Amino acid sequence: MSFIQFLKSKTFFKQLGLAIIALIVILFLTKQWLSSTTNHGEFIKVPDLKGKTLGTVEIELNDNDLVMEIQDSANYNPKYPKFSVIEQYPKAGAQVKENRKIYLTLNPSGYRKVAVPNIVRRTFRQAQPTLETLGFQVGKVTYVNDIGEDEVISMTYKGETITAGKMLPLTSKIDIVLGNGKRGSN
Repeated sequence: MSFIQFLKSKTFFKQLGLAIIALIVILFLTKQWLSSTTNHGEFIKVPDLKGKTLGTVEIELNDNDLVMEIQDSANYNPKYPKFSVIEQYPKAGAQVKENRKIYLTLNPSGYRKVAVPNIVRRTFRQAQPTLETLGFQVGKVTYVNDIGEDEVISMTYKGETITAGKMLPLTSKIDIVLGNGKRGSN
């Protein structure tokens, strides 16, 4: 029997029919299995976690069959409590499957620390923008007798004299002592 005659025979069409039926049954069973194991059509609404503490977040996510994944902390935000959630992904209200990871960004315990720049013997006009660019605030400005008019003589933080390189939290107020342009002792 030639190949072309076999393609026209009843045996070939019987085998082809059985193969198509087997394929349909396998596809149907696979679809049913996937629907049951992936909870097809079942979603969980992501709760709003912003501003909540880690303990509260953990309980809320466990109750909703969701998994917490903490990402690196962001810059300190004084509007939120320490170690609370300031960002989340997926956003609140999103529809997700159970056991989905919810990525959280936490508020650190305080501002990060930055080294104080060397501004001693620079003019106040140079020193102020240097400090403010780094995130510090210029606090109280006082004058002492020194030949360098409006030149930084020293810096203090909370009453203590500080030097360049001292690590202080961002937004710290640094008090500045300037020369008044007059000769003489303090």
